[in-house]
Amino acid sequence: MSNLDSIKERGFAVVPATVGRKEIERVLGELGRTELPRSRAGLRHAMRLAAVSEIAGTGPLLAMAREILGKGAFPFRATLFDKSATANWLVVWHQDTALPLKERREKTGWGPWSVKEGVNYAHAPASALEQVVALRVHLDDSTSENGPLRVLPGTHTLGVLTDEQIHGLSEKIAEVECLAPRGGVLAMRPLIVHASSKSRIETPRRVLHIEYARRSVLFDGLEVAIA
Repeated sequence: MSNLDSIKERGFAVVPATVGRKEIERVLGELGRTELPRSRAGLRHAMRLAAVSEIAGTGPLLAMAREILGKGAFPFRATLFDKSATANWLVVWHQDTALPLKERREKTGWGPWSVKEGVNYAHAPASALEQVVALRVHLDDSTSENGPLRVLPGTHTLGVLTDEQIHGLSEKIAEVECLAPRGGVLAMRPLIVHASSKSRIETPRRVLHIEYARRSVLFDGLEVAIA
C-alpha cells in the first residue's frame, strides 16, 4: 500500500528517512534558544521560529502535504512535544479538533472557543478538519519504550466523536504503535483517534508536529491563523 493510500484508508502513514540530520539539528538548536513560553509538554506556536517555518514550508514536508491535500497546501501551525524523564505524561484516546483562527466569528458547528497565547481557537466540524493533515517530524527515535503515538486505524472517517464513542472504539479496534526513526515522519489525519503512554526510559522523545491546510479559508469563511 502506498503512503497516500494508507493515509486515505487508515488515516496515517509512517515515512522513514524524510528529514536530514542537518535540518533536525538546526531545528533543535533554535527550539533550545527560543524565548517563546514553554509548557511541561513542550512548545506551542513554533511556526514563529525561522528554522521551523523553513522546514515546514519547503522540501520534502511541503511536497508530502501537497501530495495529500493538493497543490495549494501550506503549513499553519507547529507544536513541539518534548517527552523525557523529567517531563513525562500520557494522553488518553482523543481526536485533534481545535484549530487556530484569525478571528472569532460565531458559526454553527464551531466551538467552544478559547484564546491561547493571543490566538483564537475553536473546535471545528469534520468538514474543516478533513482539509487538514499533520506531519509529525521525529527529532529522536520513537520506540515502544518512550511513549510513541498509538492510533486506531480507520477512525478518521467517522467524523467528530463523543468521548463515549471514542472509548467504545478503543475497546473494539486493535491499536497500532507508530514507531519511526529520527528523521522519519508520521503523516496523520487530525480525526484519527490517537493516544500515547508515558515513556519508560530516560532518553527523550521529541516530535515536531506540523499541521497543513488545503487552503487558508476553510468552510464557513473562517481563516486559519499562522501559529
